This record gives sequence, structure tokens and C-alpha cells, in this order.
Amino acid sequence: MNEVATDSGSPAASEPRSLAADRGLAWWTEAWSLFMRNPLLWVALGVILVVGTIVVGMVPLLGALAVSLLMPVLIGGWLLAARKVEQGGTLEVADLLAGFQGERLTPLIVLGALLLAAMVAIGLVAGVLGIGAMWGLFAGGMHSSTGGMLAAVGTGLLGMAVAMLLFAAVSMALWFAPALVVFRQMPPIDAVKLSASAMLKNIVPFLVYGVIYIVAAIVASIPFGLGWIVLVPLALLSAYVSYREVFEG
Repeated sequence: MNEVATDSGSPAASEPRSLAADRGLAWWTEAWSLFMRNPLLWVALGVILVVGTIVVGMVPLLGALAVSLLMPVLIGGWLLAARKVEQGGTLEVADLLAGFQGERLTPLIVLGALLLAAMVAIGLVAGVLGIGAMWGLFAGGMHSSTGGMLAAVGTGLLGMAVAMLLFAAVSMALWFAPALVVFRQMPPIDAVKLSASAMLKNIVPFLVYGVIYIVAAIVASIPFGLGWIVLVPLALLSAYVSYREVFEG
């Protein structure tokens, strides 16, 4: 594999930029340009990534744990591959494992552990509120209490809303974190904090980006989900493009 340049950067250089709303669309178009340099191999890498995580995730108990811990490592490899291609290098299947090499492995696994802890916490919060809603429905039905049943439904909806908000917060904190670890050798906690700050500074372009993603996901799902073999690598490439523009200009 060709060596990919990384840059630890100064604190000033790490300060995220605030971008215009239209950059949310530009991240997709620039990711498409990267994708078209070697579309077949990008698709192959995406299939390997998805199938591999599904197979590992099927292992009882340890599978889901391994997927959570290793996902940032695999994303780190993808980011390195994107930079390699952007710099004129030749894409290889082995590039997907680049995150396992060198000193970047441990901090990327720490990011995975943070992701796992966050998902467990979200699950617990949603579970507690969900159990409360179910108990309220049961109690309301037993006592023919319309008010109690409506309150239970409200609790259930509240649980869903809280879970979605927490998931959005986790996504914001982790969006740029693998790239900051890989390209700037930033400690995991600092990377998470800076990622969240960068997302808040660019909430409008990311809303535009998210709307486009939702539309693309719907379209990709229509023909038996076949569109996802393109959307998955494209979305991962857009993560690299957004990092590069927000942090490197």
C-alpha cells in the first residue's frame, strides 16, 4: 500500500470552519467524484464492509461488541483510502484494513468503546421509558382509564423522541472523530469534543446533507435495496470530504 500523509496540525489548524448551507450538497458531489475514480472497487469495499460486519454481528454476545469496537477502525481505513485516492494513489482491497496499522489502532478502538457505551445508555433510557409506557397502557386498560392510556402513549412518544435526540448527539460527536484521530493523531476524547463543536458550527449544511441522504436512502431502497451498494461507499466518502473541508479548508 502507498503511504498516506497525515498531519498532526496545530491547535489553530484544528479549529473547525463554519460553512455555507450549500456545502451539504457539495459534499455529495465531491464524494461522487472520488467514487468515480474507481467505482467498482469502492463498491467491492463497501460490500466487504457491510457483509463482514453482518457476519461478525451474528456471533452470539461477542459479535455486536466486536462490531461496535471495530467500526471506527474500519471507518479510519476507509478515510485513509479516500485520501490515498485523492492524492493520486491506487485503491486496493487491503486499504480497508489500514486503520489496524500503527499507533492509530488503540485510539480508534477507544472511539468504538465510547460508541458502544453511548448506544447502551440510549438503549437503557429508551427501555425505561418504553417499559413505563407499556405499564401505563396496561394499568389504564385494567382501570378503563382513557387519561392513563393517553399518558402512557405520551410517555412512549417521549421515549422515542429522547432516543432520537440522544442518537443525533452521539452521531454529531463521532462524525469527525475517526478522521481527527487518523489524520491529526488527536486523543479520542478531544476528537469527540471537537467533532461535536464542528457539527454545531455547521448544523445548517449538515441538515441539507441529511435531507439529501434521506432522499437517497429511499431511492436506494426501492429496487430491492440494490442502490445501497453505491450509497454506502458514497456516504463514507462524503464523511471524508466533509472533514477535509471543515478542518483543512
